[in-house]
This record gives sequence, C-alpha cells and structure tokens, in this order.
Amino acid sequence: MQLECFYHSPRSNWAYSYDKDTFHLRVRTKKDDVDGVVAVTGDKYDWERHHHECRMEKIASDRLFDYWECEVKPERKRFSYSFRMESGDERVWMVESGIFEEEPYPPGGYYEMPFIHEIDIFTPPEWTKSAVFYQIMPDRFANGDPSNDPQGVLPWGGKPTRESFFGGDLQGIIDRIDYLTELGVTAVYLTPVFEAPSNHKYDTVDYRKVDPHFGDAKTLKRLVDVAHQNGIRIVLDAVFNHTSVDFPPFKDVVKHGEKSKFKNWYHIYDFPIRIEEGNPNYDTFGFFAQMPKLNTANPEVKNYLLGVAEYWLKEVGIDGWRLDVANEIDHTFWRDFRRTVKSVNPDAYIIGEVWSDSLRWLLGDQFDSVMNYPFADRVNEFFSPGDADAGDFASKINNVLMRYPQQTNEVVFNMLSSHDTPRILTMMGSDKRRLKLAIVFLLTFIGTPCIFYGDEVGLAGDGDPDCRKCMEWDYDRQDRELFDFYRLLIDLRKSNQVLRSGRFRFLKAESGDSSLVYERIDAANHFTVWMNNAEEETVIAHPMQTDDWIDALSGEPVKPEDGLMRIGLEPLGYRILSRSIV
Repeated sequence: MQLECFYHSPRSNWAYSYDKDTFHLRVRTKKDDVDGVVAVTGDKYDWERHHHECRMEKIASDRLFDYWECEVKPERKRFSYSFRMESGDERVWMVESGIFEEEPYPPGGYYEMPFIHEIDIFTPPEWTKSAVFYQIMPDRFANGDPSNDPQGVLPWGGKPTRESFFGGDLQGIIDRIDYLTELGVTAVYLTPVFEAPSNHKYDTVDYRKVDPHFGDAKTLKRLVDVAHQNGIRIVLDAVFNHTSVDFPPFKDVVKHGEKSKFKNWYHIYDFPIRIEEGNPNYDTFGFFAQMPKLNTANPEVKNYLLGVAEYWLKEVGIDGWRLDVANEIDHTFWRDFRRTVKSVNPDAYIIGEVWSDSLRWLLGDQFDSVMNYPFADRVNEFFSPGDADAGDFASKINNVLMRYPQQTNEVVFNMLSSHDTPRILTMMGSDKRRLKLAIVFLLTFIGTPCIFYGDEVGLAGDGDPDCRKCMEWDYDRQDRELFDFYRLLIDLRKSNQVLRSGRFRFLKAESGDSSLVYERIDAANHFTVWMNNAEEETVIAHPMQTDDWIDALSGEPVKPEDGLMRIGLEPLGYRILSRSIV
C-alpha cells in the first residue's frame, strides 16, 4: 500500500458532525490500492467495554485517490478512533501519531472527537434541501409598470448592451408569479434591486432604497408577500464589497479628501481621490474605478452594512441573501453578518459568490452555501459538443463533492448558467438533447438547483451582455416542449425525497466511454440515472440484482436479465429508473 497517499484530518470535511447523534469520518487512499478500510472507534475512558469497528464505504474516486466514509453514532457523544487499511493479507493502522504495521494500543495517539456539541453543528436551513431556485434580473424579466421606465428604454426583446435598459421591474415579476408556479420553482434569487445607475445594479447608491425604476419598498414587500402565498421564497443580492462612486460617503471623500469623516470607509492610498492613466488611487472591484471597494473591517462600515441586512429581513420579510464578490470581504465581517441575519431569521439562506473551493466559508460560521461554479464548469464541459470521457467527468465531480461535508453538499447552490456566463443552450452548441442531459443531471444531483430565467424556454446567448437578454413572453416564440421538460424534471425532484437528500454515487463511469450510470439512494427509495452522452445509439449494461425497477417518468416496469440491467439509449438519450426499498 502507498502509505504516503493516506490522508485524514480530524476536522472540517474529513471528520464532522452531521447531526446531534451522527458523526461522519472520511479517509483518503491511493486509487485502487486498498481493498478495504475499517474505522476502529471507542470511548477513551473505557475502551474495553465501548469499542466498535465500522467498515467504511468507498464513496468516491477521482484521478488519483479513493475516498472512504462511515457513520459513527457514539454512545456518549465522544470517541477516539483509528483506521485499519487492508490490502490482501497486508494490514496497517493509521492514527494521529503515525502509520504502523501493528495496531497501536488504544487510545494513545489515536484521533479524537472530544464531544459532539449540538450548538457547533453546521445546520443549513431545512427548506433549502427541497428548493428549486430561479434567478431573475429584474430589468430583463418583465415590465409590469411602464410609468417607472428609465429614459431611453429600448423596445422589449432588443439586443442588449452593457448600458441598455429594457424597463423590467418588480411589478413585472408579481404579474408573472403564475408562470413561476406553473414551472414549479419554489424560490427566486433576484440580482440587486437597490438604487444604482446601471442596469445590473451592482453599483449601489442607496442600500435602503429600492431603485425607482424597479418600484419601491412597498412593491418589494408586495412581491415577497405574493411569492410566499404561492409557496415561493425570495432571496436578494447584497453588494457589500463595493459601492458606486455616487454613494454619498464616497462622494464626501471625493469632495473633502482627507478631512472627510468617511475617508476610512474605503481603501485609499493617498489624497486627493484621482484616476491617473486609468488607475485609481483607491482599491476597487476589479479595475472598475466606478466601483470603489469598501473597508468592511471599519466598525462604522460594518455596522452600516449589517444594519442594511437586518433592515430588509425585517422590513419586507425576505428569505435570505446572495452575497456578491463574497471572497474579497474579510471573514470576520461574514461571521458577524451570519450572527446578525440568523438572529432575525434562523431560516434565512446565505449564499456566497465564490468561484473556487469554498470550504473556509462553509464551516457553519459564515455561509450556508456558495454558487457552485466548479460544478457548473465540469457539467458544461462534459455535456457540450466534443470528446466526452465519463471516467474523467466522474473523477472531477467526485473531487468537488469531497471538498465539503455532506450537509453542505445537500444545499450547495448548483447552476449551469447565470448572468455572468453564456447561456446553457449556447454552451451546448444549441443542441436541445445535450441541454436536456445537463438539466437531468442538475435536477437529479445532490444540492440546491437553480435555473437562469429563460433557459427553460430556449433563450440563447454568449457571455455578458448577450446572456442578459429579455425574457421571451410571446407564447409562440417560446420553446414550450422544453418548458414542459423542465417542469417534468422539477416535479420529479419535488415528488421524490431521495432526489433531494439521498446519497449520490457513480455506478458506471469508465475512461474512454461517454456513457454513465449514477444513483441516488436513501432508506426508502433508490433511483438510477442512465445517460448516453454520444451521437450514436448504445446499450448500457450494469449489474442489478432486484427486478422491481420502473421507469420513473412513464411507470413502465424495467427488469434485469440474469442479474444484469441492459438499457438501450438513443443518441444523447437518458433514462431514469426507480424502485422502493421499503
């Protein structure tokens, strides 16, 4: 066995409390190097009478490693533990103090979970496990009140530019609530709605005022109330990393320079404020001089922004915050932000915009979730036109899953396109069959799925600003077959708890092949999803011992022969099977 590939850490995603009674252990070994792993657990105060062996399950593999996991339910909420690695007749033990060929006498040098404190367990809002989100840019969704249109508004459906306005507003969303309920979504994420000069509103001027071109606080409250009446939750976008240059405190700094009482609200190198050869003498979002970066470590700034977060939770009853450029703000701020938000509404959902590995924000003290761009990148790469390798895809998805604890994976914010990316149909080469495969994966995968407005009726578009087109409301121009497909898959997810909280595992995903099989399973139900990501017909075969499978969409019985299930699939086709366990 390759001892140097063994890895475990007694914290974070390797050892964590899943609930008040259950602890998850994970360990890593070299791929295909170890036959089995056993977690040896016991109470350090009386090992002889309180020790157990837990055979670990290989839950994932990537290009280099296998990942093993087991559940431990300690009698007294505490335990020490070691790992016994097995390969043929070879046995080695790994404990905190090292790796040994003979079992170290317990519990000296063993890993330790001193006590499971319920107050320390990361528990995201329960409703988010069952949510299906829908992202809306208010200016581009629907115009419900032409009287508040900005000057120079373009005709609905025109070609978007970075500066164009189309007149969409909050009343337009209220007017289309029936559309959202027909689609089946249960939550809406709105890009910023507060006063700002741009069409996207990521350059805030007044955090306590709804942009007049969208409506007012009463309109926002009415939207939240109507949404709640229809079983839909509302999450707003908070831009706390930076402001507009028209934000009053920044204008004061520009006017008064070093004498401004707001000079420490920003990261300013020297005075006066200036831009030389395109370079501002203050920190900004990216290199956008019109978006100066806030100093969130300043107590005045922190109190102001936390007050904003609290205000809208109380004023209109929103259900959470999506946090723009969250990774560029200090962790201390986000810890205080979480305390503030959860004190008002413990069920509020906090989603951070982080484009990479986000574990440091997902330990229970900052965010509930992040926008899972690594997931989107891997899914879009695999299902888009080109050479698809199922083994490589499974390796990459497993690697993403192993970044986080189970309860985080259950609510991580999964999307395939957004206002910052090309449209999913465009990424799929305008091939609806490929789009459907990607959506089947999204809506049968672990996590909280999100649909970008208009994807469900066939909107296409390259990157910003082309991806930010107006929603298509002409029924004859909508792809209604695609809409019905989205609605069918959303309903399947909502109707089956196992698709929302069951465990995920690849059953068949081989290098050099483009087809795959994966499962979602819990104590009551078992789903398997079969996909042919190739332009030719294929038959996928995989061992299945039980004969009580049905097609989850049609109800047709599907039976294996001699313990082998054979599923014939058309080019770029799929099939979803299910069975009851109890």
